[in-house]
Amino acid sequence: MPQKQEAAETVGLRCLAWLIGNEDLLPVFMGASGATEADLREGAQDPAFLGAVLDFVMMDDAWVIAFCEAEGLAPEAPARARMALPGGQEMSWT
Repeated sequence: MPQKQEAAETVGLRCLAWLIGNEDLLPVFMGASGATEADLREGAQDPAFLGAVLDFVMMDDAWVIAFCEAEGLAPEAPARARMALPGGQEMSWT
């Protein structure tokens, strides 16, 4: 069942907050994305940016597990949320 965008944005915001609180991973995200502190503040209001945050965290299973455990979410929550945000529609390669 597809997730509604509002609920997906909430997961994205929780992921952004978790990422900001992660002193080891935040610099990796900022370096990889080129995001500044101002971008993080502004991005909290941008569903596409929240999708990018989820994309980043989903690059590593350990990061997904750490985020989901910290937030009390099911491991599939980031992927479900990502699909409901701009640019997250599932690709069909057939």
